Amino acid sequence: MFGRSKNLVGLDIGSSVVKAVELRPSGRGYRVAAFGMQPVPPDSIVDGAVIDAGAVADAIRRVFEENRSFKTKDVCASLSGNAVIVKKITLPVMTASELDDSIAWEAEQYIPFDIQDVNLDYQILDPGTGPDSRGSMDVLLVAAKKEKIGDYTAVIAQAGRTPVVVDVDAFALQNAYEANYGLDAREVVVLLNAGASAININILQGEQSVFTRDISMGGNAYTEAVQKELDLPFDAAEEIKKGIPVDGATFEEARPVLHAVTENVLLEIQKTFDFFKATASSDRIDRIMLSGGASRVDGFREMLQDRFGVTVEDFNPFRTVAWDPKKLGAEAADVAATAAVAVGLALRRVGDR
Repeated sequence: MFGRSKNLVGLDIGSSVVKAVELRPSGRGYRVAAFGMQPVPPDSIVDGAVIDAGAVADAIRRVFEENRSFKTKDVCASLSGNAVIVKKITLPVMTASELDDSIAWEAEQYIPFDIQDVNLDYQILDPGTGPDSRGSMDVLLVAAKKEKIGDYTAVIAQAGRTPVVVDVDAFALQNAYEANYGLDAREVVVLLNAGASAININILQGEQSVFTRDISMGGNAYTEAVQKELDLPFDAAEEIKKGIPVDGATFEEARPVLHAVTENVLLEIQKTFDFFKATASSDRIDRIMLSGGASRVDGFREMLQDRFGVTVEDFNPFRTVAWDPKKLGAEAADVAATAAVAVGLALRRVGDR
């Protein structure tokens, strides 16, 4: 349909903010040609489901209306949460065409939805043709509910844009990580993106994604806890969560509330790591790359590092992607925490698997 080199705008439709990034080739890498973000009204998206399509479409429209640097209407968006299933499965060795013919039947055994209600994709991780093969191959299976895909593509179209590719948040993170840091076959790296309503976790072993999970908890849990414990309006609780002073409470009063929520988040992350270690060939984790607005909550990074005894680094999606603050109207450091998924989506091209 299009040439593979055609740029797409990476459009990360979050439950609190819509982010958009357009990249251009620059030397051996990329530069940010356009960037924009707009708030999404509370409860317009709940647990990844679009509740108020008009409000979400308006937020997307404003991103592009207020930044005329975007040159294409074609966008790549992404999904996460319980409407997306990502599973590594083991099958008897077969050719690519045999797998293509049988994947829907094979997937029925692993997908807890009616196979007619999902879009399927897959990638062969290990074709099982090496000297150590035992007659089986490893395949990464991805299924997403057609209804959820339809909801997201509809609000994009309502906003006057053309949805061309729909990805998965966890894989967009992986794209951004590979472009900025490269992949080391000897390393096990956790990409942890803590957004407003969900935490995406993608565990990489060398070039492969070996475990993914979306935790239905995020920055909103902190705001709601502060709101309840300190008897504050939502907007004031949101501000104090970020360390901004408000009337009626101090940050010192909010801090123990924030740390208590982080403890609950760490329990869910612990479960995720336990699941991974129970199924993986290696139980070690070499480092955690941290992104997302909720990852900047007071004490989050330090508590994560203390709990797991692993090096925790801030994931910078502009580490090797050029950013011109004069042209883009902001410093890269000010938006880096929340831009990783959008950058990963902007790296996609039409026709990619």
